[in-house]
Amino acid sequence: MPSPRLIALAIAAATFAGAPAAHAAGIVVKYRAGAHGLRAGAARTLASHTRVLQVRDPAQALQRLRRRADVVYAVPDVKAHASGFVPNDPGRGTTPAGWSSVQWNFDGPFGVNAPDAWQHLIDAGAPGGRGVKIAVLDTGVAYAKRGKYLKSPDLDKGRFVQGYDFVSRDPYANDRNGHGTHVASTIAEATNNGVGLTGLAYGATIIPVRVLDDHGEGDASNIAAGVRFAVRHGAKVINLSLEFSTDVTAAEIPELVDALTYAHRHGVFLVGASGNEAHRSVAYPARARYVVSVGSTTERGCLSDFSNQGTGLDISAPGGGADALIDTDPNCHPADQPGRDIFQVTLEGSASNRRFGIPSGYEGTSMAAPHVAAAAALVIASRVIGANPTPGAIEQRLKATARDLGDPGPDTRYGAGLLDAGAATAPLTPAAPPAP
Repeated sequence: MPSPRLIALAIAAATFAGAPAAHAAGIVVKYRAGAHGLRAGAARTLASHTRVLQVRDPAQALQRLRRRADVVYAVPDVKAHASGFVPNDPGRGTTPAGWSSVQWNFDGPFGVNAPDAWQHLIDAGAPGGRGVKIAVLDTGVAYAKRGKYLKSPDLDKGRFVQGYDFVSRDPYANDRNGHGTHVASTIAEATNNGVGLTGLAYGATIIPVRVLDDHGEGDASNIAAGVRFAVRHGAKVINLSLEFSTDVTAAEIPELVDALTYAHRHGVFLVGASGNEAHRSVAYPARARYVVSVGSTTERGCLSDFSNQGTGLDISAPGGGADALIDTDPNCHPADQPGRDIFQVTLEGSASNRRFGIPSGYEGTSMAAPHVAAAAALVIASRVIGANPTPGAIEQRLKATARDLGDPGPDTRYGAGLLDAGAATAPLTPAAPPAP
């Protein structure tokens, strides 16, 4: 006749095994050495003497198991969740969170680690960089409907303050090109609203400043005026996704150099695109002393074949396109199909039939720069390096937390490495106390 102990084990096993899977909950049980444990069909072995059981009533089962002498511990099989905030924006389809299959630049192996950055800012009480003003100096932004100008369906009008159009000389910095809207959307496209794609600093406030015309061209004097306007209107970050030819020198644009110095003196963090000519020198205004110059990387983590490089390149961020030919870099495969572009909701179609979509064709250091501008805003809002960090402190933080690419350490191809917004906004670990 079986012993009373074996009968009890058999009864318990039947109780656990009979739980319907759809309504069962998991518990983890570790038995003392020498115990046979529950031989239930619904149980699986996790390790020596440790079983995972499915039960109908976990509270009752745990209470019963914890009273047993042959049980070391019995605990619920608690669930983890993916690290970081995962918005519900559907991307090109209707599947919630489909954005991540499109925005490799935010959430791919060589993206900027946006979900962790978003979570850090939520934890800090400043979701999406709330409270920080970023000026976008570009072709304007589709932030509001006005006459022939349209509003992007995935930009929240409440995230914008009054800007200025230095091309048409009026207070309405609307966009008819699409470039400025794309740049602004990388920074602050509405996020977790069930529409379109996401923005890295979706809680920040945008100051739209139109300094480039509908063809994407603009005078140095207008750009300089735009910089000063942004400073006077409270910008903490200015994004300059524009470039002069690399043969333009500082002596030829003194009014702009002076404006950039003025912005720096007022504590504004300046970001510029390194340029798209594949030259071994950074273009102005990114080459200017106080501007953080941003190069472009591809989906495979290689230098983009168009990205300017050279002395003075500060950091890299996703800009898309084909890999450069760099024999010593294992991430570079120029013979393969080019990686994907950078996608955002912006204007597409002919000039006479503008509409909004998620068009291809946007690749460049212009697309890389706003990642850095947005990350700077998140660092400011997170207060990880203080309540009012200097531009130099922000730059140091972004560089110190960047992912090294190419040759070890800072180099002329990638600068400090690939921007990592998640690492840049992570709370600082307190220093360990000195040993006694």
